[in-house]
Amino acid sequence: MPKRVLIIGAGGFIGGFIAAESLRRGYETWCGVRETTSRRYLSDARLKFVTLDWDNASQMKDALTSALPEGECWDYIVYNLGATKCANFADFNRINYLYLKSFTEVIKDAGLIPARFLYMSSLSALGPGDEKGYAKMNGSMIPNPNTRYGTSKIKAETLLDISSWLPWIVFRPTGVYGPHEQDYLLMIKSIDRHWDFGVGYRKQLLTFIYVEDLATAIFDALERAPVHRKYIISEDKAYTQAEFRRIVASELGGKWVIPVRLPLWTAYVASVVAEKIAAARMQASTLNRDKFKIMKQRNWDCDITEAKADFGFNPRFSLREGIRNTVTAYKAEKGGGK
Repeated sequence: MPKRVLIIGAGGFIGGFIAAESLRRGYETWCGVRETTSRRYLSDARLKFVTLDWDNASQMKDALTSALPEGECWDYIVYNLGATKCANFADFNRINYLYLKSFTEVIKDAGLIPARFLYMSSLSALGPGDEKGYAKMNGSMIPNPNTRYGTSKIKAETLLDISSWLPWIVFRPTGVYGPHEQDYLLMIKSIDRHWDFGVGYRKQLLTFIYVEDLATAIFDALERAPVHRKYIISEDKAYTQAEFRRIVASELGGKWVIPVRLPLWTAYVASVVAEKIAAARMQASTLNRDKFKIMKQRNWDCDITEAKADFGFNPRFSLREGIRNTVTAYKAEKGGGK
């Protein structure tokens, strides 16, 4: 019998690729989604669905226990649910921590503990690294998140730390990009219009992971990694803003681009204003004070030695190859009038 996989938070950008990789490996693939979750990237007829109400533990328990024959459970659970930006900062705690707490309590109470449980955290859970000597961020760092988002993620990780009954694995991916992702798409669109905006004047090292490499790593870890371990997930190379700009411009067809460097204080002012406007409209803003701290951070270089050693992590896509695929999808949607 094929292994069963349940993907929590399958409706988003990353979730669709996780589901596709699960199907590619021949797993019976289930998607845990809200009633209102878009299934635009979950259209494969082989996918199975279970509808969950994150604010109702009783409903979740009933839905999960009734989805499978009595006494059976999912072999793997990938917990990809999370918020990266919120109109109300308190929602980070509710979505990124309390929902995880509720879900783990439900599967424990229902007897649905899987063989492996992979939690999608973030590199932001570690907070700033070496901002002077530019030493790589690594798993031995003491977490010191400086954003509300990062704090909610380390809080969730701490919950898992004290849940020894759950065979968890934690991923801390760096910036994830690829087709359908929106934040990096804004940068691509800006470069397509011949502008590249950066903040700060000191050197900044950026790291990326292409979404297909992340999805592959998830299942490699579920199949081979030891439990109760945390892994940084990134391409094994850092890039400057200028290198990123040149790669994107090249893949857009050799666009000429005007780089604009803004002092940090102007980015902070813009973040505060954008955040206030979004809050007044009860909307989440891509640019906010949390995002400013992320843009301000100069060193995102990563050490992925542990992931390589434990489950053979080896990203297939360089930034150029991943951007090529992303730009191709962007051009297709642009050409289609979307």
